[in-house]
Amino acid sequence: MFELRRLRLLHELALRGTLAAVAEALSYSPSTVSQQLAQLEKDAGVPLLEPDGRRVRLTEYGAALAAHAARALELEERVRGELAALEPGSGRVRVAAFQTAAHDILPAALDLLAERSPRLRVEVAELPPEEGLFELVARGVDLVVAEQYPGHTRERVGGLTRETIGGDAIRLATPPDDDSRSLAELSGRAWVMEPEGTAARQWAVQQCRAAGFEPDVRFEIADLTAHARLIATGHAVGLLPDLLWTDQRANVRLVDLPGHPTREIFTATRASATAQPAVAATRDALRDAFGARRSQPSFTQPT
Repeated sequence: MFELRRLRLLHELALRGTLAAVAEALSYSPSTVSQQLAQLEKDAGVPLLEPDGRRVRLTEYGAALAAHAARALELEERVRGELAALEPGSGRVRVAAFQTAAHDILPAALDLLAERSPRLRVEVAELPPEEGLFELVARGVDLVVAEQYPGHTRERVGGLTRETIGGDAIRLATPPDDDSRSLAELSGRAWVMEPEGTAARQWAVQQCRAAGFEPDVRFEIADLTAHARLIATGHAVGLLPDLLWTDQRANVRLVDLPGHPTREIFTATRASATAQPAVAATRDALRDAFGARRSQPSFTQPT
């Protein structure tokens, strides 16, 4: 008989690639992970791992069992959801949210949950969408708040469900005393953008190229509040979403872009977790919090 805890380790190894990464994600020691996988191999009666330089990789048997492990974990989650439905309003939900969602949408959603499900425990990690979606597949979190930029699509991963909760306008941001009105006028300026590999960076660079120039990215920073400060003090220009301005004055000059582009804000969870009342309640609160926010003015500009 296979033990589910050991199957989880194999599933994690298939996703994360190394024993050290599995150990870090699950708060085990690497030796414990190795010992448990060795026992799983004995239970299976076939070799699951083989050396790959200084690492290990899954054998054909290991890959087959890891696929079954994923299905076993999904079934366990569905069973837990049915049991939790007998006592709605309680439980634990682990949420990953990107920065501006964590700063803006999440506090309002937590206020709603405090009223609707006061016994519900919500744990939050601020993660970029790329990392959050990976951790969702790896079962490190139960719910993700992520973004998708216009014209860019994210990989559709099997076993996940997505729900759009709204759109967030993106505008050109310049220093308060700057009178530039288009991207093309900023071809010689210093730019601040998010790190390479992020959807936000890819989209911003494409906008500049479409305007006829390659941006001079002098500042590569994940924190959008730092973007705003660099722009406000005259050191850079950039592209900023409205969600950044949470009940505050925008100390930069914001200019509408052609076509009024918006990024899609969505939640994602595993299909096997959608029936869990705690996950459903958290998802509903996030959607309602974002909807309430969009009915209010999001910012004021300097005069």
